[in-house]
Amino acid sequence: MLTLKERINHIQKCLDKFFPNPPVPLNHKDPFTLLIAVLLSAQCTDERVNQVTPKLFALADNPFAMSKIAQDKIYSIIKPCGLGPQKSKAIKELSSILVNNFAGEVPEDIKALEKLPG
Repeated sequence: MLTLKERINHIQKCLDKFFPNPPVPLNHKDPFTLLIAVLLSAQCTDERVNQVTPKLFALADNPFAMSKIAQDKIYSIIKPCGLGPQKSKAIKELSSILVNNFAGEVPEDIKALEKLPG
């Protein structure tokens, strides 16, 4: 019987074999814009997220700029994605955390990512 880690590795190898370069349906240019797009995708379609993010990223496409934008401005842009009050608060908070705790970089560590708001 395989251990959990061995089963995970086996499944990962199978997925890599059959889907070597899976497309990401959310438009993004870097880890930060992907993180924001994923946050917005909760209870929303990828299509709607892809309609909203260009306007948001034209305003701020990095955590330094995003952390300086007023939460109500973020809300006004992302409102069509639903859950706007919660998502705008999370975007503002996670941007500040990235700036203050990670030098503006999205952490690669899953535990650090899970601690971010949203």
